[in-house]
Amino acid sequence: MKKCFCILFIGILTLSMTACGSGGSNESASTEKPEIKEGKTIVTLALQLWPTQSSTFYKTIEKKVEEKYPDIDLQLQISDDFEKYQKTTNAALLSGKGPDIFEISNLPIEDYVNKKLVLNMDELIEQDKTVNKSDLQMNILDAVKLNGGSYAMPLGFTLRTFVGDGDILKNANVDDKNWTWKEFEEISKKLGDSGSERRYALANDPPELILQELIVDKYTEFVDPTAKKAKFDSPLFLETMQQIKKMFDDKVMTSEPADIGKQMFYSTVLQSPAELINGPHLLFSDPKLLQKPEQKGGTRIVVASRFAINAKSPVKEEAWKVIAYLLSEEVQSLQEREGFSLLKSVNEKQLNDIQEQVKSGTYKLPDGKAPKVSDEEFTQFKQFINTADNYSDADGRVISIIGDEVRSFFSGQKSAEEVAKLIQNKVTTLLNE
Repeated sequence: MKKCFCILFIGILTLSMTACGSGGSNESASTEKPEIKEGKTIVTLALQLWPTQSSTFYKTIEKKVEEKYPDIDLQLQISDDFEKYQKTTNAALLSGKGPDIFEISNLPIEDYVNKKLVLNMDELIEQDKTVNKSDLQMNILDAVKLNGGSYAMPLGFTLRTFVGDGDILKNANVDDKNWTWKEFEEISKKLGDSGSERRYALANDPPELILQELIVDKYTEFVDPTAKKAKFDSPLFLETMQQIKKMFDDKVMTSEPADIGKQMFYSTVLQSPAELINGPHLLFSDPKLLQKPEQKGGTRIVVASRFAINAKSPVKEEAWKVIAYLLSEEVQSLQEREGFSLLKSVNEKQLNDIQEQVKSGTYKLPDGKAPKVSDEEFTQFKQFINTADNYSDADGRVISIIGDEVRSFFSGQKSAEEVAKLIQNKVTTLLNE
């Protein structure tokens, strides 16, 4: 099964509201006047979409916001040119202008926070009676905070998940909360050779992708964005590269496709409650949700789109209304919205509906078969969602550099030391741009 390696996007959201009483005394008040058109206050929302992404969800939001707030004219500024979006948005913000709300993928968030260009929404969430705070997935919102503040609002989230074959793991003593990659290798070797056919620990993905994912998990051990320093010439990175290469050389892992039943573990990004069933139960009759070796904290959270409010915006109050509306049950329940919901009730309802369908035999996997999922598993699924708290603030450009350069090591063209030095130099240059 192919992994969806998600480049992590980063975002910021604040609100210096004298009008809304946010207590944002550190943020500069806007000197511009709100733009009014036909009696409505214009609020601009800028975002970037992949060429394959649809704008349907955002156009639905535009319509619903204007229906809920007749005095607001929400105007979308959609771009599919990432480089242009980043350059123009960054330049506008630094000059004290820019959109009122903007999607912050790959923009320099920490710089914006330090320069007070975006607004902390913590007090706004607490004060806004339209937000059902007790229903929020606060484990997610707390995990994605920056410098202790909520400078960005995700529309949803996905979960990077490690799944094992429960049937074969019954023959192993696996402490997945504390195991190392070395122990993973030893366990996989033993289990992989124990049956009538050789089984791989992981399949379908090349070693550079395995390494990229591992670096995302441990990003702060290799990159200090505040100090603008990288540590890819360290013994830890060299050992990590060599360890992954050894597992491929020893056939513990393979980049070749593996039929169902031929691999013991897989790593995937779950996009919705339904995928807690569809993926794991398609591969294994008794799947087990595990913690990845050497992964600290709970399951890793991935967020694709997060939105910030411009601290210089003259319509911060109206901009916050838009952001708060994104947290409503109406929006969080929309089918077009991607990922798990930021509302616990929406996630639980989806799982409860699936549970009833499984019991009645009407729920089918992608292959058309009916899965056997116990009530205990559904309880574990809910706990799994509610305890996810591991967020990696990795820079996608750094991860891309790693993927590009390590291929020459895994193919035997360059030594680990040569590749590590190249990565170190390129990442250092990037961090100091």
